[in-house]
Amino acid sequence: MRWQWLQTLIDDDGKLEIGKTIAAGFDWLTDSFGGAFDVLETLLSASIDGALFLLQFPPPLIVVALFAALTWVLQRSWKRTLLVVLCFGFVINQGYWEEATESLALILFAGIFCMGVGVPIGIYAAHRPRVYQAMLPVLDMMQTIPTFVYLIPMIVLFGIGMVPGLVATFIFVLPAPIRLTQLGISRTPVTLIEAARAFGATPRQLLWRVELPSALPQIMAGLNQTIMLSLSMVVIAALVGADGLGVPVVRALNTVNASLGFESGLVIVAVAIALDRMLRVEAKT
Repeated sequence: MRWQWLQTLIDDDGKLEIGKTIAAGFDWLTDSFGGAFDVLETLLSASIDGALFLLQFPPPLIVVALFAALTWVLQRSWKRTLLVVLCFGFVINQGYWEEATESLALILFAGIFCMGVGVPIGIYAAHRPRVYQAMLPVLDMMQTIPTFVYLIPMIVLFGIGMVPGLVATFIFVLPAPIRLTQLGISRTPVTLIEAARAFGATPRQLLWRVELPSALPQIMAGLNQTIMLSLSMVVIAALVGADGLGVPVVRALNTVNASLGFESGLVIVAVAIALDRMLRVEAKT
């Protein structure tokens, strides 16, 4: 009787019922915490709508000017600033500004959530190598499972729209900041750590004044990877009703429209280049 539960995982042919077990787990989540998922979906939708209002209410040229100013503040390079302006100018010229802002809102929240969760986990893993070794298979699985698979349970939990695309993006992208933060913290020079301890630095001071400044290039590289991977998810997120630059790509695929496909694809490339040049802060450290 003690092993009776195991029999439910194996069918008559000896096959492990992995799919049915996972589906049953999501059914349990929906039945037990459906109200909580509805509240979360409402909060995330409202936050995304607020970000979209901030991006879409001003004239596009004003938003581009703000992006250019941010690029100059971060990079102090007129060449990169000009490239950002040209990329977003190309987006406006092609008539994809609304779709671009919708994708930028998705990327914004994915970046905030991934960095907010990934950086602390990466710091914890760097200080506990055995924990990180145990995490590696999970991180590998999160990045190896086809991203389309993530969409199925997200539809079950959140329905159709931007929120399931955002959550699926979060799951797929999260390993990047965890890995790069762990790498940066674990590679802090031993001499710096020993010198800080010799001067009586507490563990908190050691983290904030030695380890994090030393690991900043890797952490910023994690932010860059988070943004690029999130942008790569816009097409996939469009399959579950998420607005953005993925919608015209999916439409072009369904209608076998090569012109629309290459046009929207080049717009995605332009946005990726602009974001990469805007936020590659590690070059200054």
